[in-house]
Amino acid sequence: MMEMALDDRPCPAEAEARKLTPTQFRVLQGVHLGLANKQIAFDLGIAEATVKAHMTALMRKLKVRNRTQVALLAEKMDLAEQFWTFAPQESRPR
Repeated sequence: MMEMALDDRPCPAEAEARKLTPTQFRVLQGVHLGLANKQIAFDLGIAEATVKAHMTALMRKLKVRNRTQVALLAEKMDLAEQFWTFAPQESRPR
């Protein structure tokens, strides 16, 4: 669900999220699901240090300062499991 501003434009965070790379977007979804960097790295088949680099880029692009703010923006954008289809079932939080 897309959050709309009063003038029916997408919220600024959603506009910024469209500029994310596919991997950055998947990391954003993992954060939204409450996964640790280590679990996101495992699910994506990348190094944990790479996830941390993506988190830094995410925070810069979304203009936030910490992981909690990233998760809150992801919640606003309703990312729940929209594209998190590649992760094994057992790695998803219950």
